[in-house]
Amino acid sequence: MINELSYVGFRSPNYLEWEAFGQDIIGAELVAPGSDGAVRLRFDEVNYRLAIHPGIRDELAYAGWGANTEEELVSYVARLRAAGVDVIEGDSELRAERQVAAIAWFVDPFGLRQELSWGKYATPTTFRSPRGVRAFVTGDQGLGHVVFVVPDLQEAHEFYTKVMGFKYSDEIASPTATFRFYHVNGRHHSLAIVAVPGMVGCNHVMLEVADFDDLGKAIDLCVKNGVDILRSLGRHTNDKMLSFYVATPSSIQIEYGYGGFVVDDETWVARTYESPTVWGHARSARAVSNPPGIVVPVESLKVGA
Repeated sequence: MINELSYVGFRSPNYLEWEAFGQDIIGAELVAPGSDGAVRLRFDEVNYRLAIHPGIRDELAYAGWGANTEEELVSYVARLRAAGVDVIEGDSELRAERQVAAIAWFVDPFGLRQELSWGKYATPTTFRSPRGVRAFVTGDQGLGHVVFVVPDLQEAHEFYTKVMGFKYSDEIASPTATFRFYHVNGRHHSLAIVAVPGMVGCNHVMLEVADFDDLGKAIDLCVKNGVDILRSLGRHTNDKMLSFYVATPSSIQIEYGYGGFVVDDETWVARTYESPTVWGHARSARAVSNPPGIVVPVESLKVGA
């Protein structure tokens, strides 16, 4: 099975602006660029977990899901193929680009590229945040979480649970939208989905810091540098995360959080919530008027390598 959200990649015409944004606001470490000049950001001992590739428009390029071992990856790929998924083995060039021991990929029913790997390259004890973030919560919880926009909630639920094997965490059914949340490790959710009829894309990526002060300092830095806060500091109902949402140089949002709930499958009981927040998370004027992240019509989605 897959055990983590290992990495995420986007494309954007503003990819170079992520060098300053990633270091000065997020607090990630800038590492050597990809072969296409992609800006790569590091959050722990793994050599990189977020890549922003050059592109003619903002789009989700891929989501990378990690298995713990080679045997688990082989078994998982066999499971997908038995379910009728056309899984493609990655070649040496792709392995080198993603810096993994082995990789495979497929395009899901909604046009989103899902990558599967094990053995992400890492260099222990060398992570250094340029703005002094003590640590990001990664390890066996992976990078954080990603929220996909899908055209049909039930179809997506069936695919991500029955085919990909995500475990259902809970649901937020608010008057404006319904979100479903899924986990693959102790993190409350590594994946969430929300339906927008006829559309597909990515709403946001969540990054979690280990120190509440690092969350507060990020808010101060956004204010100081004129970076738009799309949703104010607040606490979520389901995972209890304290977080705010920040605009990036591209259309994607970053949720910057602290204190997320850890799931114990032995005792976990799924709930339904009528509101996403206990308090806070007020939307800015920009958040109200702009699309919810990167979204495009299903028929126009072009998935590249």
